[in-house]
Amino acid sequence: MIVVDAMNVVGSKPDGWWKDRDRALAQLVDALVAADLEEWVVVVADGRPAPGLHAGTRGNVELRYAGRSDPDAADDEIIALLTELNCGESDSGGDNAVTIVSSDRALIARAEQLGARCEGARSFRHRIGW
Repeated sequence: MIVVDAMNVVGSKPDGWWKDRDRALAQLVDALVAADLEEWVVVVADGRPAPGLHAGTRGNVELRYAGRSDPDAADDEIIALLTELNCGESDSGGDNAVTIVSSDRALIARAEQLGARCEGARSFRHRIGW
C-alpha cells in the first residue's frame, strides 16, 4: 500500500498549484489513476471535500480527507491509518508494508517509527509521470 501526503506532493513542484488547491488535488488523483500502480493508493488531504472532488475510490486510488484544516491534519490522519494497519507487521508473518509518500521530515520520522517505508514527493511525482 502507498499512502500519499497529498498537499506535500502537490506542493513539491512550484507550478502555480496554490492558485487552485482543489484543482491541483484533482490533478494528483487523476495522475495516480492514470499511472495504474499495482499497489493500493490512499491519498490523504487536509480539510473537507471540495465541491466535485469527494472522498471515495477510483480504480485502486482512494481519496480521504482529514476533516480538519490545521497544518498537521493530514499527517495525523496518515499516522492514524498506519497505526490501524499495524504497519510493518502481520499476524500471518507476511509483509504488511506501507510506503508513505512525503517530504515532510516530521511525518517521515513518525511513519518510520511505525515501520513504514518512505519515498520523497519529487521522486514519487517522477515515478508516476506527473
